[in-house]
Amino acid sequence: MINGLEKHYIINKMKKFVDYILVLALVLVLQSCESNLKDVQRIYKTSFVPTGEADSINLKYTDSGKVKSTVQSLKMVDYSTAKNPFVEFPKAVLVTLYDDNGNRTTVVADKAISYKRTEVIDLIGNVKIATFDGKVLETSQLYFDQKNEWFFTEEPFKFKDADGSFLQGVGIDFSKDFKIFNMQNNNGEVNNMNK
Repeated sequence: MINGLEKHYIINKMKKFVDYILVLALVLVLQSCESNLKDVQRIYKTSFVPTGEADSINLKYTDSGKVKSTVQSLKMVDYSTAKNPFVEFPKAVLVTLYDDNGNRTTVVADKAISYKRTEVIDLIGNVKIATFDGKVLETSQLYFDQKNEWFFTEEPFKFKDADGSFLQGVGIDFSKDFKIFNMQNNNGEVNNMNK
C-alpha cells in the first residue's frame, strides 16, 4: 500500500509530466504556426494576387460626352495593389480609337498589359494597327506611351499605306497619327511623298 508521502510524490511527478507534455505541445503548435506564417508571407511576396477579374469586357472612354476609345477583351485582370500596378488583358484585346472627326483606328493584339505608373501599354503577339485611311502596321510586340502618344518597338515590323507604299525592318517608333516615323533598320518603297 502507498503511504501519503509516496502518494504525494507520485502526484507531483505526474503533474510535472503533464506540464512537460503541455509545454511540448505548445512549443510544437507555435513552431507550426510560425512555419505557416512564414510560408504565407513567402507566397504573398512571390506571387501577384489580382484585385479584380472580368470576363467579356467592353469599356468605353469618353471626353466631354464623346467616345474617344473602346476596349474589348475576353478577360481583364486588375493588379492595382501590386508594387508596380498594372491591368492585364491575357486573352486578346481590341482597341478602337476615334479622332475628333469620328474616324476609327483599330489596334488588335493577342495580349496587352497596361502599366499604371508609367502609363505604357505593352501589346504582345500578332499586333496590328489599322487606320481609317488604309495604313496598316504589323509586329509581334508594340509599346504605346500614353503620355506622349507615341508607339515604339524593337521587333521586326511591316507597314503598308493605302497607295501601296510599304516599309519593313527592325525597330521603329512613331506618333499616334502615323505622321512622324523614326526607323532603325528598314527598307521599302514609298509611292507618294506628298501625303
